[in-house]
Amino acid sequence: MIDTIKWIDGAGTAKAMILDQTRLPHDISYIECTDYRQVVDCIKYLAIRGAPAIGIAAAMGIALAADAISAADAMEFSAKLRPAIDALLNSRPTAVNIQWAAERIERLIENNKTMPISALKEMIAKEGVLILNEDIEINKAIGRYGAEFIKDGDTVLTHCNAGALATGGYGTATAPIRMAIEQGKRISVIADETRPILQGARLTAWELMQDNIPVTLIPDNAAGELMRRGEIDLCIVGTDRTVRNGDVANKIGTYSVAVLAKENNIPFYVAAPLSSIDFTLSSGSEIPIEERPSHEVTNVFGRCEIAPKGVAVRNIAFDVTPAKYITLILTEKGAFKPEAIHTLDPKGNK
Repeated sequence: MIDTIKWIDGAGTAKAMILDQTRLPHDISYIECTDYRQVVDCIKYLAIRGAPAIGIAAAMGIALAADAISAADAMEFSAKLRPAIDALLNSRPTAVNIQWAAERIERLIENNKTMPISALKEMIAKEGVLILNEDIEINKAIGRYGAEFIKDGDTVLTHCNAGALATGGYGTATAPIRMAIEQGKRISVIADETRPILQGARLTAWELMQDNIPVTLIPDNAAGELMRRGEIDLCIVGTDRTVRNGDVANKIGTYSVAVLAKENNIPFYVAAPLSSIDFTLSSGSEIPIEERPSHEVTNVFGRCEIAPKGVAVRNIAFDVTPAKYITLILTEKGAFKPEAIHTLDPKGNK
């Protein structure tokens, strides 16, 4: 699996190397970020995407911002770091992982506020790398729990990209698939193309082919017909934010897949690391839903115009799938019914 993001700290220059996913599958190249503003742009313009991956990127962006700060004490240091954190938080509003990463680093600073500023900077940089490494292990744990629900010979439908490219590595929705194959099961994948950015076509299909995992690409609107024909055994998707009642926000089109799966008696699983669960929100109606620029719908790769000039566009980036359509939520702590996900809340929010 190719690295989605790497941290390099040597020769006095720290930098985050971000795989430019806007250029996949035709070109593999990295964007060198030495300033948090570059990380913000990478997140905002989808060079890096996927909830876990942008959480990692945010942590590394904060580390870059911290490295450039001169401060007399932790209070001044935190105040000067705030604009960078706010910029990262505002880069993409739906995924909760950026907030999760920022809060984790803020707690680190608070718990070590008597340390020298140089030591704080080093700790923040190490925390970003730790979040990256933890994410890979979390995904493997999700894979172990999820693989139990995949039988030898199954065909799995997935939507968007919740694979290695959307995470630190291994993937969330692809983790059960990878683990099942490692267990010797013969598994094939059907990937929705995922309009308008085509994450399924450009990213999921590409990364699975790199690992010799059988994958078939379909138009988004073909999923229902394949379900009707009995050619799909289960669905596994990722999530950008899951809330206390088990509602899930994921890439636009996920809700449609979930409804179709329910109608055709097909299990619908959501792979959700705890970092993507927002225990402060009680239902999906409270999740902020990002709307993106119209050119992503009217153009392909920003070059080929496919719609009349001036046409009105709604480019809703995510939708909310109600808990009633979800069979199980797969986490690193186990598989849970949506209505039980609140039991994982470490703070006991009401």
